[in-house]
Amino acid sequence: MYDWIAKLTSDEQKLASIEHRLRIIPLWVLHAVCAFISFAGHAALRNSLVRRVEHNIADLLDDMPKRAIRATSKNYMENVVFTLVEILFLSKRQLKLQTHHLDVQGEGNLREAQSRSNGKGFIVYTPHMGNFFYYYWYLTRKYDCLTVASAGSQELRPLYLKFAAMGCKGLDYDSVPPLELYRTLKKHLQNGGVVFLLGDFWRASFPLSRFFGRLTRTPEGAAMLAHDLRIPIIPFYGHRTRGFNHKLIFGSPLELQDELSGRIARAEVNLQLNGFMERVIREQPGSWFYWFNVHERWEETSVTNADQTTSSEVG
Repeated sequence: MYDWIAKLTSDEQKLASIEHRLRIIPLWVLHAVCAFISFAGHAALRNSLVRRVEHNIADLLDDMPKRAIRATSKNYMENVVFTLVEILFLSKRQLKLQTHHLDVQGEGNLREAQSRSNGKGFIVYTPHMGNFFYYYWYLTRKYDCLTVASAGSQELRPLYLKFAAMGCKGLDYDSVPPLELYRTLKKHLQNGGVVFLLGDFWRASFPLSRFFGRLTRTPEGAAMLAHDLRIPIIPFYGHRTRGFNHKLIFGSPLELQDELSGRIARAEVNLQLNGFMERVIREQPGSWFYWFNVHERWEETSVTNADQTTSSEVG
């Protein structure tokens, strides 16, 4: 997947030239072009990327019929193509696209979280669904936002720079020390800001948890911040409905358990958040970005007491 993205992002001057030319192209034409590219790409990558995606879908969603798996892999390819076009070539059109192409539900939950945070901010928590860049950009139009990303990859860096230029602030997980990262996010929330966290990152240093019933490692940054500051977490996800249209869904603020504290509390909240992500991935499987490499994140060993005391990382 990253090699495929690299072919699009390696020449920034060429990207800028294409973006300039596409400004005059109607969206319906771009829609047709993207649909054709995704169809052709699905056929051309049938024996490599598509096979791996379908294997991973069948592995995790073991009750899904073969026909549905194939349809999901087509939807997956389509979402990747449309998302890359939106980010690389339509980012400067987004201010105009916002009103007509986004169906936003549950914004009252954001206001509720803000009122419940006693002058502090709140956390919006999501998996990598749909065009997650686009959804963060939407949130930054309404709130003082900060996110954590992994911009160390040269293939993905031009995508992050696009949105940074549009005022979307972020911290690079791979270059900012964990303690500094945590302190910056904490200060931002204490000052009333909003933190947008993507919870399905994987690193070998993350604490052990469970996702799709399997042992893996997931970040506990959201749980740590929420418990330390006693602030709400808003579960959120978005997905593509058709072409360049999206639905954004903000859920009710997550209730934290006051009687739990420390490592146990963080682990419990993390399991709740993992359960939320699993549910929305099952609902919109074609929208999840990580089907291409999710098989790399499962642990083969069982949980031990030492594992349970592993220190947390922020993500």
